[in-house]
Amino acid sequence: MSSSKGFGLRDGEQTADLPAQPDAGVYFIGRIHTPWRERKDCPKNARESDAVCTVELDPRWTAGLKDVGSCSHLVLLYWMDKAPRNLVLQVPGHYGVQRGTFALRSPARPNPIAMSVVRLLGIEGNRLSVVGLDCLDGTPLLDIKPYFASTDSVPDASVGWHSAKNPK
Repeated sequence: MSSSKGFGLRDGEQTADLPAQPDAGVYFIGRIHTPWRERKDCPKNARESDAVCTVELDPRWTAGLKDVGSCSHLVLLYWMDKAPRNLVLQVPGHYGVQRGTFALRSPARPNPIAMSVVRLLGIEGNRLSVVGLDCLDGTPLLDIKPYFASTDSVPDASVGWHSAKNPK
């Protein structure tokens, strides 16, 4: 069950009733260890930090790291377990304008799945050292995927509302 502690509603935000039960289950494959213990301390964007973080895989999945060391960057998918799951309209503090949940990268969403592209510094056993995260210490890890610049990067992609606020 998710907690909304520390995520009080801002003026203009709206919630929705959650379904009675989830449609599927997931396996947490590990935990992410970061220097951040409280939401206010987390970077708003994973690229804002050069903190070295540790991804600790459950030992049963260690064999799955074969050849991961050849990757310079990885995509990490993680479960923002402290975020509220019922917000449909949000007012991000750093923008102060109401937006729909699906137009934002906020952790507050029906399925609080987050992703970051991280730089892999090294692997020791079931532990990966990485740079490029923005989550609380102890955040559950969902998956690790190699980052392919040739297919994952879309240089001309845009987010209209963000471009309008921050013209080049």
